[in-house]
Amino acid sequence: MLNISQTSISSKIAKEEYKSFKKLENRHDSTFLIKVLAAIFIICILSLFLPWTQNIRSKGYVSTLNPYDKPQNIQALVGGQIKDWHVTEGDVVALGDTIVVLTEAKEDYLDPELLSNTKDQELAKSKSADAYLAKRRYLSEQLTALADNRQSKLKQLGIKQEQIDLETLSTEELLNAAMTYALNARKQLDRMQIMYDKGIKSLTDLESKTLSLREAEAKKMSYENKLRKLANEQTALMQEMEVVEADYQQKLSKVESDIQGADSYRYSLEGETSKLKSKYNQIARRQSAFVITSPINGRITKVLKNGIGEYVKSQESIATIVPMNYQRAVELYILPVDMPLMKEGKKVRLQFDGWPAVVFSGWPNNSFGTFAGEVFAIDNDISENGKYRILVTEDATEKAWPELIRIGSGVQGLLLLNDVRVYYEFWRKLNGFPPDFYEGVTTKDVKNKAPIKKFK
Repeated sequence: MLNISQTSISSKIAKEEYKSFKKLENRHDSTFLIKVLAAIFIICILSLFLPWTQNIRSKGYVSTLNPYDKPQNIQALVGGQIKDWHVTEGDVVALGDTIVVLTEAKEDYLDPELLSNTKDQELAKSKSADAYLAKRRYLSEQLTALADNRQSKLKQLGIKQEQIDLETLSTEELLNAAMTYALNARKQLDRMQIMYDKGIKSLTDLESKTLSLREAEAKKMSYENKLRKLANEQTALMQEMEVVEADYQQKLSKVESDIQGADSYRYSLEGETSKLKSKYNQIARRQSAFVITSPINGRITKVLKNGIGEYVKSQESIATIVPMNYQRAVELYILPVDMPLMKEGKKVRLQFDGWPAVVFSGWPNNSFGTFAGEVFAIDNDISENGKYRILVTEDATEKAWPELIRIGSGVQGLLLLNDVRVYYEFWRKLNGFPPDFYEGVTTKDVKNKAPIKKFK
């Protein structure tokens, strides 16, 4: 009874007549519960000294290690209308198999003879360029002939100049001889005059010497006139050489100008030929691009364009293909605070979506349904979701990953760190400390560190 009221009725109740009151009065303290609680306490204390593997939990998805193994879109190189589909979703295709066939839809390329017409234009331009090349060859030959003619003409004038020089030299010698002869005749005439005045010589002898003097002076004058004539011829010859040089230079310049003009027009024609050849190749490539084939061996997973006659733009995706054989990898995303703990080669336990697993966080080796991996690469740049991406590949020394996992399926990862005791892990998490990432540092090393100085 609770005995809440001040008036007690205990004396009015015959307790010996009721079994319940007898059991209450005869109760004794039980030690079973105390023993159970003590055992649980001891087990908890001992479990604090069990080994514990520190880990970082993260989520990600299945991907591929090589870029060319990832799912890719099949795109139309040129725009057109869908004519015929050769695959359906889920089909397995080989490299080069036809996916879809398009038809031309752009008005600039609707001419059925466009390819042959473009080829004819290219050939016409090419022949025109060849004609100007032949013209340049003829002009070059003409230029060479003019240069040879100029050299020959100048050589002839040079020979004539040498002849005039020789004749001038000979006439100068004859003039010198005539001057000497005239001087001697003058002296003889003077002596003859003296002798005539004295009556020694006759008048006939005097007239004879006078005639000799006149002949000598006439001969001297003749040579002088010849020298002046040769000098005039020399001057005329120099002028003729200048005229010949100027004339041939003008002709050579004109031929060179014609050659430059022929080259310029030929280069223009060759440029137009190259443009037409490029256009021809573009048209041929465009016509061949209407048949879209598979770039890899894979499976068509999704068709992005439907129906017949639907227009497809250039570089627009029309289907998605997934490679049949690829090297699988897992992309996991971790927080920036855990980045200093990451290193290539770190062990990882993975749980794939669709594969049941029982995970013991601190005892990964005892987990059921998880698969082993190791860190292959770590991004240095943060992702858009504010985390860092790491790539995990299959651990060849452990059980192989399931063959049926697909690209894009979800993954939960346990990145394994240090092996510590349970009590340390509790203490670390209660204080909010990160996992210990000092490697190879013992307690003795920590004690031997220099003490921290306290600033006043």
